Amino acid sequence: MSPTSPDHPRSTDLQPTHPWLRHYEDGVPHDFTPSDLTLPQLLERAAQTYPDRVALGFLGAKTTYRELWQDAQKLAMALQKMGVEPGDRVSIMLPNCPQFVTAFYGTLLVGAVAVNTSPLYVADELEYQLGDSGSETLILLDTFYPRYAEIAGRVPMKRVIVTGIQDALPFPKNVLYPLKARREGKWVNVPDGANVLEYTDLLKFQPPTPAPAPRQPDDLALLQYTGGTTGTPKGAMLSHRNLVANAEQGRVWMTDLKDGQEVTLAAIPFFHVYGMTVGMNLSVLIGATMVLVPNARDIGMVLSQIEASKATLFPGVPTLYNAINNHPDTPKHDLTSIRACISGSAPLLLETARKFREITGGANLVEGYGLTEASPTTHTNPIFGEQHEGSIGLPMPGVDAIIVGEDGEIVATGEVGELWVAGPNIMLGYWERPEETAATLRELRGKTWLLTGDMATVDEDGYFRIVDRKKDLIIAGGHNVYPREVDEVLNAHPAVLEAAAVGLPDEYRGETVHAVVLLKPGASATEAEIIAFCRQHLSSYKAPRSVEFRDEELPKTAAMKILRRQLASEAREKQQSA
Repeated sequence: MSPTSPDHPRSTDLQPTHPWLRHYEDGVPHDFTPSDLTLPQLLERAAQTYPDRVALGFLGAKTTYRELWQDAQKLAMALQKMGVEPGDRVSIMLPNCPQFVTAFYGTLLVGAVAVNTSPLYVADELEYQLGDSGSETLILLDTFYPRYAEIAGRVPMKRVIVTGIQDALPFPKNVLYPLKARREGKWVNVPDGANVLEYTDLLKFQPPTPAPAPRQPDDLALLQYTGGTTGTPKGAMLSHRNLVANAEQGRVWMTDLKDGQEVTLAAIPFFHVYGMTVGMNLSVLIGATMVLVPNARDIGMVLSQIEASKATLFPGVPTLYNAINNHPDTPKHDLTSIRACISGSAPLLLETARKFREITGGANLVEGYGLTEASPTTHTNPIFGEQHEGSIGLPMPGVDAIIVGEDGEIVATGEVGELWVAGPNIMLGYWERPEETAATLRELRGKTWLLTGDMATVDEDGYFRIVDRKKDLIIAGGHNVYPREVDEVLNAHPAVLEAAAVGLPDEYRGETVHAVVLLKPGASATEAEIIAFCRQHLSSYKAPRSVEFRDEELPKTAAMKILRRQLASEAREKQQSA
């Protein structure tokens, strides 16, 4: 492949300067080199520096950093005794609870590779991921065991470690929880088996002194599966350096963080890479207290936990902030302790950000951007500096970014092209997918570039804007329509709670814009009103030609990201059957 082919921008076209550096806040370094620490070393250091500080708060239970480090060591010892070796994969299927944090760091401490596994997976999805990753150890919540039982005979699982919410609760909640679960018909009896082990038993009889399993910063730490909404899920291979670097990038970006003093409201799932890095690893890096919320959809719990803990940091996703904005109990809670929120995983709509800042008394809610393959964060708006609404902000320290056109050349400032990023947080590749790795990573001028698949622009100040996913592009009558632009207008309608634009086949125009809308409780709007509103703010070819009203919230991933492709598929099926 020649260096000037569509897959490689001409090296002479690479920008020699980085205009975004001029807009870094005071204290944010222009040069960034990640440390050589591994993830377990982050936790060990926190335990040495803040041994008595609460690391985890969970429904009344508290775990100090000393206790968390000891628990991770005990689990590592247990895994080692059971035959788990360096490089083996250990799947973790848990919500945000103390056992997740212990399992993650304990797995890495023994030298194994963690495989984040969504608790929302049905049996078939679980079977695929266990098989694809080659996991022989599964750590899961007891309520998820029936899904594993469906496929137990079809996966080569040597050991299944089972825990329950009650295992992390203080007395008397740990006794009352099973009674409540049985009364509500939610209790699951896990059968005895040679390979089924109790999590609490493993920790109870282990000394916290595992034999060392040397790991290097560039060794594989995590398989994070991605691509389920676009095709067959594949495991992004993230090294210790990738994940530590991204946590350290977040640390230097947030210049007012106070080590050993912050409180992180950890509602975004840790099994999602954004929650893992910004909610968990960054918290460990700075010795923050993590207030764990096992179900981010329980907005009542989120609100009460923010108020009770006086949380200062609240990483989340737009749908979570939007849900808080519109929850009837929000005015009853004091949310003013929150200083900073970085929104990731999906575009942050302007109205969502404006209203959230209003109800929290001015919390700095800024949009960031990232991908699983980048551990995940690559861009963020300055927390206190110049913010450009609607942009994903500036590349983080150590990240380089370019916009590449279809001809393989760097496009002019302000023009649309594909976003490419490089930096110490970029993945090693896809697990056992050399062809897909080669299609996604490019070597150029001594850097490994990740082709994001996102269409973007950059202005003269170095602020980037995501126009839309390359694969989500709607081509209507020869015009490019980027769904995010339509989403912004739809969500600005006073009656709309959430909405998404998708493309539908059209004999005349090729594709036409279709809107899927959920109205706010008690609000009303007609199809004609929605379309008319859009035409006031969009060119006619961008405005929806049809509107579908939903009675339930739009389908989302485990990280609460709207599944646009599912909406498009459902809309096309309805169109064909009409």
